[in-house]
Amino acid sequence: MARPLSLQARSLAAASCVLAAFLGLAFFALDRAFYEAAESALRDRLQGYIYAYLAAADTTRSGLLIPPEVGPDPRFDRPVQSGLYAGIICDKIVNIKGNQWRSPSASDRELPRGEVRFTGPIATPVGELFMLAQGVDWTIGVKNELHLTFYVAEEVAGLREQVDVYRRTLAIWLGGTGVVLLLLLVGVLRWSLAPLRKVVGDLARVERGSQDHLDSAYPVELSGLTTSLNSFIDAERDRLKRYRNTLSDLAHSLKTPLAVMRSQLETGDEGESLRWTVLEQVGRMDEIVAYQLSRAATSGHQTFGNALPIEPYAEEIVRSLEKVYAHKGVLCEFDIAPAARFHGDQGDLLELLGNLLENAFKWARRRVLLSASVLPGGTGRRSGLELVIEDDGPGVAEENVEHLLQRGVRGDERVQGHGIGLAIVQDILRAYQGDVTATRSETLGGARFVIRFVAR
Repeated sequence: MARPLSLQARSLAAASCVLAAFLGLAFFALDRAFYEAAESALRDRLQGYIYAYLAAADTTRSGLLIPPEVGPDPRFDRPVQSGLYAGIICDKIVNIKGNQWRSPSASDRELPRGEVRFTGPIATPVGELFMLAQGVDWTIGVKNELHLTFYVAEEVAGLREQVDVYRRTLAIWLGGTGVVLLLLLVGVLRWSLAPLRKVVGDLARVERGSQDHLDSAYPVELSGLTTSLNSFIDAERDRLKRYRNTLSDLAHSLKTPLAVMRSQLETGDEGESLRWTVLEQVGRMDEIVAYQLSRAATSGHQTFGNALPIEPYAEEIVRSLEKVYAHKGVLCEFDIAPAARFHGDQGDLLELLGNLLENAFKWARRRVLLSASVLPGGTGRRSGLELVIEDDGPGVAEENVEHLLQRGVRGDERVQGHGIGLAIVQDILRAYQGDVTATRSETLGGARFVIRFVAR
């Protein structure tokens, strides 16, 4: 596949087409305007010649026409190919003998008579002509009247030469203007697209590690893009850092149980004592691995994460928990707003809901309530979310809330569990910049955990 054109090339090509069309239309419009103006000027000039001949002509008492001795332009007096021709035709109206006159330049030419009329170009043996004819009623005495037709004609060559000169001049100026405008357009496009090239350069430097983020000095049209890219870069770095920290924590956490088992083996303990020690340390290692893997699985805040509905995932988790706690007959109710969405990874949402709902099922007597609503406020692209999980169990004393949210702490040591579920919730919320609070439920009387994700 051919490589797509750059934005600058696309813009330049589109602007060139528009500019060429505009200049073409401008050339046509200006050319027509000049031609019509030149034609109008020619008509006015011919009209002036007629008025000059009309002022210079006269008639005798007998009705004979006395033509003007000299034409208003020297070309009328040239006998051959002068380019200007004139004539007067005298018609008998009342007892007057008719006659006619032609200028020396119009010998042997037949030009029509009539009222005021401008025509042309018309074909003649000597070339195309523009002609103007005007009829005049001339009164002699009381009862005698003549009808005179004055006509003048001019060759088209003069007008066409003017138009050709104008077209050449217009083409040169419009062509030069088009070239200058294209050069200016190239400069404007390079200046306008400079911020995009700066983004590309900053991204390259971020990839090379020479800078941490994109520069913040961008036009307002690119600020949303660069902010999202910076958030994406931060999220990826946080993810990588979390994986590294998790591996480091896992290696560090496993040292102690491994050291205990090695110590027991080196001391030579046998029988039941060694068996219980190994089982105890293996269980502890299992808890550590489960916790660290769950912690590493949290994806954290995602700039381009999907908007996940709450209800389908909650129903999936509740169906599984109802099987596990079937002997208790717990009823889970939903109060979920249709617009409530979790912006992030599906695994994080399942881990979050799974730990909180499992904790609620574990302590509930008969009822669990899951509520989800959209948090108001915020001017960003993402709405906020509030999740509330309540049960009718014994609840959590206010003085034990902070203690309960610590890693490895269980609400009741007699209840089976690792004590890391709420700690995993804390890790997920920390990655998504959310928060959790635990109080007593006024509706059901048990524990009430509130999760909040602010709008962005």
